[in-house]
Amino acid sequence: MTIPAVSTDLRGWLWRCSAGLVLVGAWLLAGCAAPPPAAAGPGSKEPVVNGPVTSTGTKDHITQSDETDASRRAQVRLELAGAYFGRGQMTTALDEVKKSIAADPNVSGAFNLRGLIYASLGDHRLAEESFRRALQIDPRDADSMQNFGWYLCQQSRFGEANALFLQALAVPQYQDSPRTLLTQGICQARSGKNDEAERTLVRAYALEPGNPAIAVNLSEVLYRRGDLERARFYIRRVNSVPNLVSPQTLWLAARIENKFGNPAGVADFGGQLRNRFPESPESTAYVEGRFNE
Repeated sequence: MTIPAVSTDLRGWLWRCSAGLVLVGAWLLAGCAAPPPAAAGPGSKEPVVNGPVTSTGTKDHITQSDETDASRRAQVRLELAGAYFGRGQMTTALDEVKKSIAADPNVSGAFNLRGLIYASLGDHRLAEESFRRALQIDPRDADSMQNFGWYLCQQSRFGEANALFLQALAVPQYQDSPRTLLTQGICQARSGKNDEAERTLVRAYALEPGNPAIAVNLSEVLYRRGDLERARFYIRRVNSVPNLVSPQTLWLAARIENKFGNPAGVADFGGQLRNRFPESPESTAYVEGRFNE
């Protein structure tokens, strides 16, 4: 069965360095490539423990005084590359990330983004090489682990992907656990492990209950598992917010009502689909009665 998704454009979400089941604005469970937030680096708002070695032998936090002209140029180029990537301008993004790497070849975030760009361009050899280089530079770069894991999931390399998600979640003070749990849950669902996916997405929801991408993907997994009451609960939360309603959320709601044997509910959500999104594949599926695909 094809896994439905709310949107397959994860760029703005994976690279805040870009996902469904689904992501909102970018939803995850179906088939997409999106990046996580840009890894913090020189010049970013978050301190990075990758600076000069202190008297105790540990790495100090990078501050503005530690930055060289080259590292500042690299960061500016990296920010430009991320902006172009988010707009889907892959060739320009690649050009800017190359300039960033030329200015400072030791920023893991630049190789992380380069991996996402090459993945979007379909160059899998250079994509994987880029992600591995990012983690070689900074073995604790959780953003690179997140993006590399999602890339591997898209290649159906589920075991390797899950190992990277677990590594990212184990990084101390990692700020984006809900995002990684969402991606991990989607990957588990793609591999047919819906029971594991449910547990993972429940954890994500507990951490970030206001995230509609998590709610939609959790609803989809619960629907697949036959837990219709809970599936209905989560998708209703999303569809109750007008600007979050999409063909995918309405279609999931209609499919749930169909499983309940509630023709009035099916007609309600199906009518909204036909009226609001008449050209969508979901509207066509509704008209043709393809509820179980």
